[in-house]
Amino acid sequence: MKLALNKYIRATTLSVLTGSALVVAGCTGDFDELNTSQTALTAITDAELPYVFSRAQQQSSYAAGTYQTAQNLFADLYAQYFATTTPNFQSDRYFMHPTWIDSHWNPVYTQVVPQLQILFEKLDKSTPQYALANIWWVFSFHRITDYYGPIPYSEAGKLTTPIKYDSQEEIYNDFFKRLADATALLKGKTTDKPYGTYDIIYGGDVNKWIKFANTLRLRLALRISKVNPAKAKTEAEAAIAGGLLTDVADNAYMSKSLLGGDNNGLATISGWGEFRMSAAMESVLKGYEDPRIGIYFQPAFLTKSYEGLRNGLGPTELAVAANSNDNNSNIGERWIRNTGGGSAWDRQLAVKQDVMHTAEAYFLLAEAALNGWNAGTGTAQSFYEKGIQASMEGWGITGAAVNTYINSTKTPVAPGDQQQSAALTNIPVKWGATEAIQREQIATQKWLAVYPDGIEAWAEFRRTRLPKLYPVVNSVNTDVPTTAVVRRIPFLLQEKQNNGEAVDAAVKLLGGPDNAATALWWDKN
Repeated sequence: MKLALNKYIRATTLSVLTGSALVVAGCTGDFDELNTSQTALTAITDAELPYVFSRAQQQSSYAAGTYQTAQNLFADLYAQYFATTTPNFQSDRYFMHPTWIDSHWNPVYTQVVPQLQILFEKLDKSTPQYALANIWWVFSFHRITDYYGPIPYSEAGKLTTPIKYDSQEEIYNDFFKRLADATALLKGKTTDKPYGTYDIIYGGDVNKWIKFANTLRLRLALRISKVNPAKAKTEAEAAIAGGLLTDVADNAYMSKSLLGGDNNGLATISGWGEFRMSAAMESVLKGYEDPRIGIYFQPAFLTKSYEGLRNGLGPTELAVAANSNDNNSNIGERWIRNTGGGSAWDRQLAVKQDVMHTAEAYFLLAEAALNGWNAGTGTAQSFYEKGIQASMEGWGITGAAVNTYINSTKTPVAPGDQQQSAALTNIPVKWGATEAIQREQIATQKWLAVYPDGIEAWAEFRRTRLPKLYPVVNSVNTDVPTTAVVRRIPFLLQEKQNNGEAVDAAVKLLGGPDNAATALWWDKN
């Protein structure tokens, strides 16, 4: 795999600026001349196509510092996995920083889209390589549309403005078609090894890609379950019948490298001292006596205990010693290790990056079963418990500890913080007696299981309003008070300047103003 990682970094030179028009079109009349590289490859042969796919994978799951402004300072905070300890990081207080909100957008449009479009152009549609490119297209774009809502999709990669925005409904319909077509094709190609070791997630294992695609399809089906329950049911049942992630060996991780700045994004930023465990995580993990607590987080340097803090603390609150970095828990040793000197940390920069965990598939099945859909052999309770088991096993926890946890009646605890916060909820892990409790249990355990993927956790929180997260302590956003939650990220300033006609039309598709309070198409809460 090391050879493959060395090679795929070379694919940077293949990152043609097709998508750059979304950011810079209209800025200069010399666009073509200024953006013609004198050193980049000008002809792409079949031999380069595996590098192209690697690059597309790598760029859509953010590396190094891009991870901070693309994910950590927004979705990770809104999912309340973490809280910031830095006063000037106001995104934890709902400020939509205009030069940060493009970090989630730009890599997909300027890097992922050009790579995948090369593959679509060069590959025969009957090849498994073509199918994998379609699966990755869906994975990349579902994270983008679930941030902003309507986005350039059918015209992604177009060089001239206006570049129209498509509605989320249209985009999701295309997602389902691409995934259905891809899995149908792959079923007849299970002995092939598309892209080989240049596939930096599954190494060309078609059977695992089928499971991944079906699980992604089920994820998206549940996402639209409140806005279009009939289609959600149809897509979910087709995905389930096609086969989901089932074993811990199916977990999707992306290989990372120290070369070319391709570091694990979360590990990279974990040593910067800008965030710690949230109070929500503390309440749940401590209260449940969850054995994952020591894997997800480390004891605070000064207290030697697991401590978190509320989201949305302002400069005054953050000046209190109890809210400092050394008094709160950094993330676990998988990503960073304390060397024993307070702020002295050893980051694990080459650790694989989490993409999708098998445990999620079981929690999706549990919800599908509660919805009365055909979820195959099993009940909502059995899927729920398998989800817990798969998550624990994925982090190396097996045996009696798992059974004890599944049958525990312990509940979250008050974190004992400056705000005198109450326990996050009163539900136990042990399967409840009512549907309302069961839905909250599924959502809470899924929230724990998809960690550290704050992008997915935030999307699911908006869809379900579960788990019952704390309100932020302060908000600097007049559109989103402390009693509300951020429901989307506004459109980019660059887009308004350079693709304004399309953005104006996109606002009409939103059904509300272009701000953080307007709900996405599938968010019916």
